[in-house]
Amino acid sequence: MLTERQLRILQVIVDDFIETAQPIGSRAISNKQDVAYSAATIRNDMAELEQLGLIEKTHTSSGRVPSERGYRFYVDHLLTPFHLTRQDTSAIKQTFSANMREMEEVVQQSAALLSELTNYTSIILGPEMLETKLKHIQILNLSDFSAVMILVTDTGHVEHRSFRIPDGMDHAEMEKAVNILNDRLAGVPLMMVPGRLKAEVQELLKQHTAHYETIFAYLRSFMETQQPLKLYFGGKTNILMQPDFQDLNKLRTLYTMIEEEGETIAQLLKGEQNGLHVSIGTENKLDAMQDCSFVTASYTADGTHMGTVALLGPTRMEYSRVMSLMHVLTGKLTNAYQDWQK
Repeated sequence: MLTERQLRILQVIVDDFIETAQPIGSRAISNKQDVAYSAATIRNDMAELEQLGLIEKTHTSSGRVPSERGYRFYVDHLLTPFHLTRQDTSAIKQTFSANMREMEEVVQQSAALLSELTNYTSIILGPEMLETKLKHIQILNLSDFSAVMILVTDTGHVEHRSFRIPDGMDHAEMEKAVNILNDRLAGVPLMMVPGRLKAEVQELLKQHTAHYETIFAYLRSFMETQQPLKLYFGGKTNILMQPDFQDLNKLRTLYTMIEEEGETIAQLLKGEQNGLHVSIGTENKLDAMQDCSFVTASYTADGTHMGTVALLGPTRMEYSRVMSLMHVLTGKLTNAYQDWQK
């Protein structure tokens, strides 16, 4: 059981290291305005904190830095509420008040914003595509010879694919095909669309349109290329710029994970529970993240889990500010999804 004084000293050590990335000694702690203990007293308490594994000595300094266990204790017991600055709240408000027509753009801009505000790497997992429902399909003429098929889901995800208009297919036939598709497929989960296409829609298109094979083939191809999980990144290289990462091999492993292991990260985020969670160092499941902290928070729409926002940074992370930002951002995403579905 730590004394009030030891708790205060540990908090000062962690706060100072987060701010400066430099080890701190007992004399520097005693010189802080809000610390009323002598250097000798602090030194004794630091020795006990070190014995408990909450702080540790570095090879290059006589000062001490937080250990992984110390960060965990800090996050669980010593965090104080962080009030976002006017600049933070203004940036968030500006992002979500922008005129964005697609939810996908909102999510992408949210990832970019989070990385800009923190200088860490942000990752947002969008709604699982196969569990979302088709909202509507449109076919728009681009010219006399080409058109674009647009697929919109109930979560605001928009996909489009251009195709060549078959000879002899006019606007009326295209409109008839779209009406059939929307009548039979609107509200159907994407994972069930291929089966519904084959069981019902193909025959209806054959009965009412002359070029049913072309439309059916394009839509089936469209559905088969949908990725079940969609990731949005912000500041992919930010994590590599942190002074905490000096080992080139570890840097290479970390960047490879960010750049190439999207499916692994997506599955990791998919497995996260609702709420806000902080994983520190070796608590992380992926080897490449063993020297990082990983903060995740879920966002919902009408009580349904829609996705996860994550931030990857050093263990020397501004936890209080990060958690406040995540709380506000996931709230904004939740509101945006609920407004989209109305």
